[in-house]
Amino acid sequence: MAITKHSAALSQRLRDLLPGADLFIPDKFASQVSGDRTTLFPEKVSEKLGELFTSYDNLVLFISLGAVVRMLAGHLKDKRYDPGVVVVDDRGRFAISVLSGHLGGANALARRVADLLGAQPVITTASDVGETIAVDLFGRDLGWRMESDIHVTLVSAAVVNEEPVGVLVETGEMGWWPAGKPLPASIRVYATLDEMATANPNAALIVTDRLLGEGYAPLLKKAVVYRPRSLVVGVGCKKGASADEIEGLLRQTLLEAGLSAQSVRNLASIDAKRGEPGLEEVARRLGVPIAYFTAEQLNAVEGVESESRAALAAVGAKGVCEPAALLSAGAAKLLVSKRKTTSVTVAVARVNVSGQMQRK
Repeated sequence: MAITKHSAALSQRLRDLLPGADLFIPDKFASQVSGDRTTLFPEKVSEKLGELFTSYDNLVLFISLGAVVRMLAGHLKDKRYDPGVVVVDDRGRFAISVLSGHLGGANALARRVADLLGAQPVITTASDVGETIAVDLFGRDLGWRMESDIHVTLVSAAVVNEEPVGVLVETGEMGWWPAGKPLPASIRVYATLDEMATANPNAALIVTDRLLGEGYAPLLKKAVVYRPRSLVVGVGCKKGASADEIEGLLRQTLLEAGLSAQSVRNLASIDAKRGEPGLEEVARRLGVPIAYFTAEQLNAVEGVESESRAALAAVGAKGVCEPAALLSAGAAKLLVSKRKTTSVTVAVARVNVSGQMQRK
């Protein structure tokens, strides 16, 4: 959005450089506007901005910072849900990250806008200024998910205040810190959870697909736990098996194995089950894809612990859940061998992080 004569031309330039961007300008500047994806509005700027705040994930505003603060004050809800907001001055000299710098992506957007306009990005979040770990973004580009954000503020404060902070990556990708860039001196990487608990740092970042027991409660009270996408659940099922039965066995199997359902990267099965309503519904509930394989692919997998005459007769594969889990995860052995109910079988493998998800 641009609201002055000087910023009208600049905002149109940015619109053309940002694919998919929509531009909003007061209708009194109609004679200065050209190009597509531009809306001229008659409303007061404050009214239109309130509407855009609830409609877009990111806003770039060619409006003074003070005015933006006053107009948006009544619309703010939570940094997890508010859009990222960037303010650009009337001459295009500065791109300022104003709101939702991390979770809303305003910091990254400010840098991009500055690069496109030849401006200076202004970032004030402590972790960016201090070039340290951004707790609320840690591992996001790797697909890691925070189990809970209840301790984010506490851990973030410890990081930016350079207190002793421990990092443990039990499972998941190892490339979470830029190669060749030294970690801040206050951050220590631990090899095991027990080692970290004994050292008792002021705060901790823990990356694991394991469920952590009560024995670690003192550490967990000052930790943020991240769930990497490190598990593949192989699923075999009879025609018409319900989503509740499939999900029930899946969750029970993971719980008994001490594994988090939040770390499931994908389900895997035989291509004969493509379109099976119950299986697809479980994938939807978990928010994960399904990898499908042919009977020939599954029969070629080594490391399968059990074979099924029923599966061989029904779909031509000696097994489904175990080889599908191994094949999709790129793993050599199972983490959890076949578990079954009347209509469903599941098995679990941990992803070989050096490989990629295999899908037919």
